[in-house]
Amino acid sequence: MAKKIIVANWKMNPASAEEAKKIFGGIKKAAAKAKGVEVVVCPPFVYLSELGSFASKLELGAQDVFYEEKGAYTGEISPVMLKKDGVKYVIVGHSERRKMGETDEIMNKKTRAGLEAGLKIIFCVGEKARDADGLYFDEVRKQIENGLKGVKSKLLEGLVIAYEPVWSVSSGGKLTPDDPESVFKMSLFIRKKLLSFGDSFARGVPILYGGSVDSSTAGEFIGKGRVQGLLVGQKSLDPEEFGKILEVASNAEAAK
Repeated sequence: MAKKIIVANWKMNPASAEEAKKIFGGIKKAAAKAKGVEVVVCPPFVYLSELGSFASKLELGAQDVFYEEKGAYTGEISPVMLKKDGVKYVIVGHSERRKMGETDEIMNKKTRAGLEAGLKIIFCVGEKARDADGLYFDEVRKQIENGLKGVKSKLLEGLVIAYEPVWSVSSGGKLTPDDPESVFKMSLFIRKKLLSFGDSFARGVPILYGGSVDSSTAGEFIGKGRVQGLLVGQKSLDPEEFGKILEVASNAEAAK
């Protein structure tokens, strides 16, 4: 059975390298106890090199990437640079990046560039709002079709999908997570949309859930929601709580 993927997205936190090392060390200790789980930590760019030097038992991830290898692109970081820093995974398409004006076309360029460089891409999709008529499914469909357009079939094994409804993503305040049954319906929808890439890929691609996840909801999303992992934001900055999430995820089984 494939390992569950649990991703810690630290966003623009913490404020110092010392604090980053302390959190990272706590997560590393917790990860050593979790069985059948691949733990990916995505700190801010400035901490990648230092944390990567003692990342055994953990995988290093980045929160973004640019689509060119080098050049006059002030403030950007290339896939090659990330690879050299020991990065394995990259988050692309997060709702907080989309909110800053990044389009499906830009996400597509980043996804293809990252995969071409040998990085694993955590491609995020999710609706801004939930409606009773189910029109939000079409929003997710467009994100998938436009964001993954032109991805070479030989690179598909490097793709992970993260379903993260925007209305449930915490930015520091208290928001309500989605319910597991709805997440399961969306994961089925996503797999159906991915059939154009081949039946084997559509059935096997890992789908994660993100959106105000904590230790009290993690098991339900993996169990009833039948996802293959979680994308954790705010709670990943608390090693004790994140350790509980890892423990719950390690023991959770998808509902039959």
